[in-house]
Amino acid sequence: MPDAPPFTPSARYPEEAFEMLDPSFARFRVMNSVIERLWTGGAWSEGPVWFGAHRTLLWSDIPNQRILRWEEDGGTVSVFRSPSNFANGNTTDRSGRLVTCEHGGRRVTRTEHDGRITVMADRFEGKRLNSPNDLVVKSDGSIWFTDPPFGIMSNYEGSMTEPELPHGVYRVDGRTRAIKLVAEGIPGPNGLAFSPDESILYIVASRAEPRQILACDVLDDGARLGTPRVLIQCAAGESPDGFRLDTEGNLWCGWGMGAGQDGVRVFNAAGAPLGHIHLPERCANLEFGGRHRNRLFMAASRSLYAVTVNATAAV
Repeated sequence: MPDAPPFTPSARYPEEAFEMLDPSFARFRVMNSVIERLWTGGAWSEGPVWFGAHRTLLWSDIPNQRILRWEEDGGTVSVFRSPSNFANGNTTDRSGRLVTCEHGGRRVTRTEHDGRITVMADRFEGKRLNSPNDLVVKSDGSIWFTDPPFGIMSNYEGSMTEPELPHGVYRVDGRTRAIKLVAEGIPGPNGLAFSPDESILYIVASRAEPRQILACDVLDDGARLGTPRVLIQCAAGESPDGFRLDTEGNLWCGWGMGAGQDGVRVFNAAGAPLGHIHLPERCANLEFGGRHRNRLFMAASRSLYAVTVNATAAV
């Protein structure tokens, strides 16, 4: 496997990799915080999730069939789970349990506090899911996830087979495990996240041409979604992936696919671009962590990066 792209930490403050697309983005840059490469050596890094009680970050290395663990105390990296069933997206529920999308099992699982694994969803109307990609847990305990066929299109991030269902977005009741299709017809549904008040669900349409980030109103006390509308229309070649929101409703999006595009693109709640954090690798997904939930962890291709920002995770 080739070496990861060269990375040289900023030699001066403030961090030079922050690009201001709007003057307001300057306030998010911490004057004496620079981007760190915490680890490298993966094949495709995805799904970072923060566990505050343990001061650890987990993330997926999909093709290598493992979930890795970074320890804030000492900065060590170890294997949390292997094989991981080609785990992709990860999050936590409101009880602090790990919830994971698995390409290999074509399912969504929950890791209980005693280590047991509970299958939360693997079928819809008797048909197998494609390859659950990313997910988020709402305050009512429901699990919302995207289900494109990316993990069954080859034997690299799963096992190649024909899909049984169209591309979809689903809601799973966290208590009964009842599954409901909440959005269909979105080409390549990928990253997703709720607005801070949970009134809007944002979804990346990663196979739209050009790609889009959609906004859907959450209706009927969270039981269904309104018609998707385009919040962000990407330029040709731009590729959003996973993303998170801060307490102000800004979208911090994994970005890449071209020279000068790799990293994190930040938009306000109206969809206007604010800034870009440049990385030497495409950023697939990200997470706010640390004691104050203001340390931005970025899972980017072969590596894991972090930088402290003046923003706080929405949840």
